[in-house]
Amino acid sequence: MMRRREERLPPSGAGLMRYFSEEGEGIKVSPRTVVGFSLASILLVVFLHLMF
Repeated sequence: MMRRREERLPPSGAGLMRYFSEEGEGIKVSPRTVVGFSLASILLVVFLHLMF
């Protein structure tokens, strides 16, 4: 009989990052809020640069 070829995963230290589904305690911020604050900061810096 022919053996099944088993796929092997790369070693854990092969430069790949592992992400876990567990979340630690901390501030929960939605992506929309982060984008909004980023755009507001950019606009504020541009406005201040033009004014001064």
